[in-house]
Amino acid sequence: MIIAPSTLHGSPAIRPSNHLLAALPPETLVLLEPNLRQANLRQGFVCYSAGDPIDQVYFPHTGMISRLVTIGDGNMVETSSTGREGAVGLQCGFGPRLSYTQATVQTPGTFSSISAAHFEHVATGSQVLRALIFDYMELLWAEAQQSSLCNAIHGASSRLCRWLLQCADRSGTEQLLLTQQSLAEMLGVRRTTVTLLAQELQKQGVVRYSRGRITILERAALEAHACECYHAIKNVSLKN
Repeated sequence: MIIAPSTLHGSPAIRPSNHLLAALPPETLVLLEPNLRQANLRQGFVCYSAGDPIDQVYFPHTGMISRLVTIGDGNMVETSSTGREGAVGLQCGFGPRLSYTQATVQTPGTFSSISAAHFEHVATGSQVLRALIFDYMELLWAEAQQSSLCNAIHGASSRLCRWLLQCADRSGTEQLLLTQQSLAEMLGVRRTTVTLLAQELQKQGVVRYSRGRITILERAALEAHACECYHAIKNVSLKN
């Protein structure tokens, strides 16, 4: 559900909060701004399902979007996530595209969006925007490879710590609105496993865990518990 959309034309507030928008030179950003709309998106809002045409590009400011694939038993597993460092649906800048995953709001927040048609129109005439799309898609590819490695060789506990850190980085807050089901989907484990892992972190004073909310209390300790993939993915992002 989209709540109270409003145009962002002329609003300087969007520049620092989404890193991709902030990276654009003013002459390119001004071409997007008249068609950018801001909305608060609830947790669970589906931007598009697998196989749907990409009709909007979403730029998170304070929330996060996950890309999910359905596995054989009907459950879903996250393949990647995007917060204020990026955007979802950028590939439509090169023409009509289908989504090969389900893009779902994992943590609620404020997002800007623009129609695929408007975004493609601006990208067609902007070499700077096309270069940014290429660079970001390359970054996503590198992250996907690291995440595949992580899911294959690291345990659920260290992967949970990595994911919580990434979620905090990408949503811009240490207080994360996350259900047991969403965490289970992120990690590809049962909800009971998530409960046990979160309770253990809480017992150690690393996080505070309550129904639907996890607050990071000791970031350094959480980083110590996370696998090395957290810093590997973060370093890739910093280089780009």
